[in-house]
Amino acid sequence: MNISANEIEIQTAENVTVAEDTLSVDLRDGRTISVPLAWFPRLLHSTPAERNNWRLIGKGHGIHWEDLDEDIDIQGLIAGRRSGESQASFKKWLSSRTSRLTKRSSRRANSTCR
Repeated sequence: MNISANEIEIQTAENVTVAEDTLSVDLRDGRTISVPLAWFPRLLHSTPAERNNWRLIGKGHGIHWEDLDEDIDIQGLIAGRRSGESQASFKKWLSSRTSRLTKRSSRRANSTCR
């Protein structure tokens, strides 16, 4: 059986749930796709607050996390594609994140000691 490209409906997201170890996306056609959070290292290394600060982009064709500078394409999820970020890029992001969080913690500690 052949299926023409015109018969394949492009799916879009309706809702997103990020748990401790799973990213789940509810699609408009009623399906839910769940993938391991390990597929997206920035999400894996984020706080629950950062994970929950997402928005749909492109009329539901993607998901964006502003705090993490992370974008995930819905068709990529459906196709089973993991993050395409290189290890070097991720390590650079993680390093800058660690230094930023350390500075933020020390500022808080200094302000409470006064």
